[in-house]
Amino acid sequence: MKLRDWYNISPWIIIGAILILFPLFLFWTIQNINREKSYTRQLLLEKGAALIRSIEAGTRTGMMGMMGMRASAFRVQRLIAETAQQPDIIYIMVTDSRGRIIAHSNPLKIGKYHNPVAMKKGETHNRLSWRIITNDKGESIFEIYRRFSPLRSIGNNRHWMGSWRRLWQGMEPEPPLKPIIFIGLDMASIERARSEDIKHSVIMGFIMLLIGFAGIFLLFLLQTYRSTQSSLSQVRALSDSIIENLPMGLLFIDRDKNIVSVNPELKSILPELNANTHLTKVQHTLPHSIKSFIFEVITGGEYQEKELEISKPDGQSLFVDIMGSKIESPESKEPIGYLFLFKDLTEWKKLKDEIEKNRRLASLGRLAAGIAHEIRNPLSSIKGFATYFKERYRNVPEDKKTAEIMINEVERLNRSITQLLDISRPLKLQKTPINIQDLISHAITMIERDERIRNITITRNIPEEDIFITGDQDRLSQVLLNLLLNSIEAIEKTGSISISVINDTILGKVRIEIVDTGIGIKEEDITHIFDPYFTTKSTGTGLGLAIVHRIIEAHNGTINVESREGKGTRVILELPYNT
Repeated sequence: MKLRDWYNISPWIIIGAILILFPLFLFWTIQNINREKSYTRQLLLEKGAALIRSIEAGTRTGMMGMMGMRASAFRVQRLIAETAQQPDIIYIMVTDSRGRIIAHSNPLKIGKYHNPVAMKKGETHNRLSWRIITNDKGESIFEIYRRFSPLRSIGNNRHWMGSWRRLWQGMEPEPPLKPIIFIGLDMASIERARSEDIKHSVIMGFIMLLIGFAGIFLLFLLQTYRSTQSSLSQVRALSDSIIENLPMGLLFIDRDKNIVSVNPELKSILPELNANTHLTKVQHTLPHSIKSFIFEVITGGEYQEKELEISKPDGQSLFVDIMGSKIESPESKEPIGYLFLFKDLTEWKKLKDEIEKNRRLASLGRLAAGIAHEIRNPLSSIKGFATYFKERYRNVPEDKKTAEIMINEVERLNRSITQLLDISRPLKLQKTPINIQDLISHAITMIERDERIRNITITRNIPEEDIFITGDQDRLSQVLLNLLLNSIEAIEKTGSISISVINDTILGKVRIEIVDTGIGIKEEDITHIFDPYFTTKSTGTGLGLAIVHRIIEAHNGTINVESREGKGTRVILELPYNT
């Protein structure tokens, strides 16, 4: 995690961690200290109990080996004095129930009184007890005490321990006074050890607190990492989806000239480019203009944009707009790669050329319409004079024939002018419901009168159910008749013409296909067949297919031509139900 990411950590997370961990740390430390104190106290109690048991055992042994009460009292005093020489033992004493010392590790204390033990009602001090007292020097002493009973009983009314004081003074023993043994242990070393334990517990608690904080922050960082990874995965998936569906070709090259990313759109433009390859391995297969542009951007590092023409292996040309720029790291400002965007302008160029052609044709049409109007008046006069001379010289065959030729040529010119005016004027449709089957049957009936179809077979593939569209019946009849006549003219001797109808109810349109086995159309001519005045016929005007194209477009339909020279032609019409 970077330094600036720490600034984004909410202070509430830190406060919450403190509120959770500090009480736990405090509780754990106190518990540990109390446990150490309890353990220390238990050790002292065990040590005191062991000393008391050893003194009692030594007393019993001495009583068995020696005769007389006085000898036993001296034996106990000597045993207490020798035992008190051990380290950490301040004193050992035996008192009666009133606190008078009857035996002490310091003989000078015998006969004096020790701070009596306050007993609750019914308490007999048979159980091991302890207390902490302070001596004259202000030092703490851990004092352990309980009933001192080296022997359970000696007679019914006499007990040697109860008579020590009198024996020590040379007097006869008294009835027993239930003696109590006290052992005072030095707490200085214990306090030092406990202080070290407390210090150690605090340090360990602090370490545990730090570990707890580290664990919480580690969990937070892990959660942040997972969240960041999830967000990064989503961003990566989104960016990959955007790149995959980008309507422009995308190429990214890192600073070592390795091709990192190539999207499908670019593969359709430059299939030789592949990701995870070095630029030098594919540069010889790239078009020269593309290669030069890429190296210009890599060398210069500045944003550049150019429109280039690419020649494809099949001979077609692609027009592309290429934009290239250096990509820098936002922190170090060092280049991390180079991004190139490719936009296919081929269709845009075609559309632009089409618009420009239509603009020129519109200007030409307006000019032709004016000229046609001016030509029609003289033609009417010429036709009138030719008719006059035909009637006048009807008995002179040669002159009559000349007049008829003049009349036919004038009518042919008039038809051409009519077609020219149809091209130049806006097309007006008289829309009515049209039965496609009847429309096709009518067109076939019209061409059956032509003598040229004697050796031509006409087949139909039309659904039996009625199919209706909305359109101009006369105009659509003109389209079908024109296309069928073109097919007849394309068949030189014998051949066939097939007409198929496909009803696409899903898209709501009708598809009409006219296929002939004629001579076909040259590849270089097929893109111009709908241009006005373009014709390969010696007697054609070049306006027939232009008018057909215009009528189909007026019905919001499409017309496409597929042809191979010497193999025939397929014309595909698509008309929506409602135009």
